[in-house]
Amino acid sequence: MEDYLPVSALNQWSYCPRRCGLIHVEGDFDNNEHTLAGVAEHQRVDAAGHDLREGIRVELALAIWSHQHRLTGRCDVVEFYDDGRVRPVEYKLGKRKPWENDDLQVAAQALCLEEMLGLQILECAIFHRKSQRLRKVELTADLRKRTVEAIESIRSLMSSGQLPAPTHLRHRCGECSLSGICEPELWRAAHGGLR
Repeated sequence: MEDYLPVSALNQWSYCPRRCGLIHVEGDFDNNEHTLAGVAEHQRVDAAGHDLREGIRVELALAIWSHQHRLTGRCDVVEFYDDGRVRPVEYKLGKRKPWENDDLQVAAQALCLEEMLGLQILECAIFHRKSQRLRKVELTADLRKRTVEAIESIRSLMSSGQLPAPTHLRHRCGECSLSGICEPELWRAAHGGLR
């Protein structure tokens, strides 16, 4: 599975393609308060195991893969219902943000589970710990398409080895743990203020 993408790469790509490239092409990573808090949260939920809750089998830290999409990763939680439904649940420390990176990540988890289990998944969920809310994510044809397109875009990035420009959504740069490595304002100045 050497050329398999980690499912988390979809989250990075959707947030900022350059961030994804820095991590998965250049091998750069740095922590900040947001990433360290996320690591602590995942240590809490990443102990592999299972539980039964009101007729639902809950698997924790379940390893997943897709040979079709060449993905690998781990689901924070996978719920197996008595009626045969399966639902991946991604845990996020903060409240819901107004972009789709978390949705693409959990959709990619669902694509892996569909292939592994030979079934169709109609719904995923994201648990936002800060707000203590579980948000349902419908696995629509459009979300599936955007997820596959993101996978293909990441593969193209990795094949080219060329880092994309920083995101045009400059407010994301301030929250990014890689802003010191990326130096988005320096890049913009060197490229005539583009983006």
